[in-house]
Amino acid sequence: MNANEKELSFPSKTENIALVEQLVDSVCSYFMVKEDFYGNILISMTEAVNNAIVHGNKLNPDKQVKVHFYTEGDKLMFSIEDEGPGFDFSNLPDPTSPENIEKPNGRGVFLMKHLADDCRFLDDGRIVSLSFDVLNK
Repeated sequence: MNANEKELSFPSKTENIALVEQLVDSVCSYFMVKEDFYGNILISMTEAVNNAIVHGNKLNPDKQVKVHFYTEGDKLMFSIEDEGPGFDFSNLPDPTSPENIEKPNGRGVFLMKHLADDCRFLDDGRIVSLSFDVLNK
């Protein structure tokens, strides 16, 4: 596998988020991603992987999370896949509305949608596809 494509697969344990942080660091360093974009990528990826581990796979270490990175044109592309039942991604509460503002969770998808240039949910929400248009900028 070359520098333009990487895959990770790991058990659903929160400490494995560190593997994704290392991947983001490696990718951003290799492609010389500007610091302004690095934070958006790191937050989006850690939120997506945390959701896959906690909500998708319910912290079951027998279930895997798969992360795939590749480039497409001027974009860094990531997909995060879990083995859970999926979720209704089109009907999530707005974390910025007054009744939700004090809730400790529910912001992950909101953050991903706002920090990534494109955020899509596939396979009933079991796969999150994140795109960052950051190369050559």
